[in-house]
Amino acid sequence: MKIAIDGPAGSGKSTIAKEIARRLNIIYVDTGAMYRALTLKLLNENEIDYEKILADTKIEFKQGLIFLDGKDVSQKIRTNSISNKTSELSKNPLIRDFLVKLQQKISETHSVVMEGRDIGSVVLPDANYKFFLTAKPEERARRRYLQQKEKGYEVSYDDILNDIKERDFNDSNRKISPLTKTDDAQLIDSTNLNYEETIEKILSYINR
Repeated sequence: MKIAIDGPAGSGKSTIAKEIARRLNIIYVDTGAMYRALTLKLLNENEIDYEKILADTKIEFKQGLIFLDGKDVSQKIRTNSISNKTSELSKNPLIRDFLVKLQQKISETHSVVMEGRDIGSVVLPDANYKFFLTAKPEERARRRYLQQKEKGYEVSYDDILNDIKERDFNDSNRKISPLTKTDDAQLIDSTNLNYEETIEKILSYINR
């Protein structure tokens, strides 16, 4: 079974997809984390020969954690600097092709819940279920602001909102695999839904 969940930054795709996978007892593939991990590696490389770097790159998931070349980078990839750079690097055809093929390979041998920006349109166009999860920018910024404050970070709501709007524009207007809702995807607007209500709504379509 293949479940695709797409949506903009801050829409809660990762959290929701992870819980859907847990309840269905299938594998959760965080494609955004894969792009972030590769971004982390490229930022630490002096070379610009992407083909050479990609050939020596290994990305895998173990017990809910993401490993880059054998090292757990689950925390390192969640900084704002990595977030901002990831959107830019994801436009590179070599990087996208490398990760899309890796994601498709995973789905060929396992039942998966996969989330990202172009899962239903590019990575898993043959997915059994497709969802486009979104919420108003202001609500997404509010949720992220509260999450960061709970972790003890000094953050600005306005900065987060501006960052989300900028990423929305960049992701929706990039030439290669832009963020888009496919015609066969079910729209899930969680602006006025809580965590459990969002999950139940998605599962209601899958369990029909």
